[in-house]
Amino acid sequence: MIAYHPSYVHPLPKDHRFPMIKYELLHEQLLRQGVVEETAFFEPNQIEEVAILLAHSADYWQKLKSLSLTRLEILRTGFPLSAELIKRERLIAAGTLNSSLNALRTGFGFNIAGGTHHAGSNWGEGFCLLNDQAIAAKYLLEYKEIKKILIIDLDVHQGNGTAEIFYDDDRVFTFSMHGKNNFPFKKEKSNLDIGVEDGMKDKEYLNILERTLPDLFENVDPHFVFYLSGVDVLATDKMGKLKLSIDGCRKRDEMVYSLCKQYKIPVQTSMGGGYSSLLHQLVDAHCNTFKVGLSILE
Repeated sequence: MIAYHPSYVHPLPKDHRFPMIKYELLHEQLLRQGVVEETAFFEPNQIEEVAILLAHSADYWQKLKSLSLTRLEILRTGFPLSAELIKRERLIAAGTLNSSLNALRTGFGFNIAGGTHHAGSNWGEGFCLLNDQAIAAKYLLEYKEIKKILIIDLDVHQGNGTAEIFYDDDRVFTFSMHGKNNFPFKKEKSNLDIGVEDGMKDKEYLNILERTLPDLFENVDPHFVFYLSGVDVLATDKMGKLKLSIDGCRKRDEMVYSLCKQYKIPVQTSMGGGYSSLLHQLVDAHCNTFKVGLSILE
């Protein structure tokens, strides 16, 4: 099942909508290409507060829902604060939680949005207010008897919020491979961080990943994987500094899903970042993640 958010864009002002419209287009593209049927999608309800509070502090959540963040805190998120925005964040988090529960049943689940990895336990940042995969991971640990989780974050930006939330939780191993000189400029400490140099292309990037991922699966021995598949590693991305091709992104996804298949580990995927001005390329790269995942895991 794939979490879909048909109102994802609408709470945002027009000048914020361009990077978000990809989520509506991705839904249309998956259907147009026959990757999935409409019945593969579900629309989540807003996530419950009890789940939010597993990953976020009560004080931070109170400020969010009462719209009482300070001006500087609002500026840090990158979005104007509104009740509709909070609703949107709760829908995204619910989509990831529900798709992770589906992964427990079927082996895989996708959120057509999500990947809000800059949100920490008590802050929002970089277009992220609630950390969807952190909330879902905490829920699986608390209620589903999952003992060990591996979070694979291959967005071009470090998953700083995720790293902070799980800093002292040895049940979750956080791995972030990201642009060394990309936002956030103050990095948090993941269990494993690999900051790569500007301009890195497919071959070197994939070689690093090939040396790293199999050891993680073997040594961490996870019972569940969360995968953040940001395509802001593309050479055409406006916010990234790497130079991967669409084929490089596809091979990256193949590597992750093949290991999940090999080790028989359920995996939930959130789409993460992608800000290329070539919208067709951006949507195609995200669409490939679904194609590759379904072809390997189904």
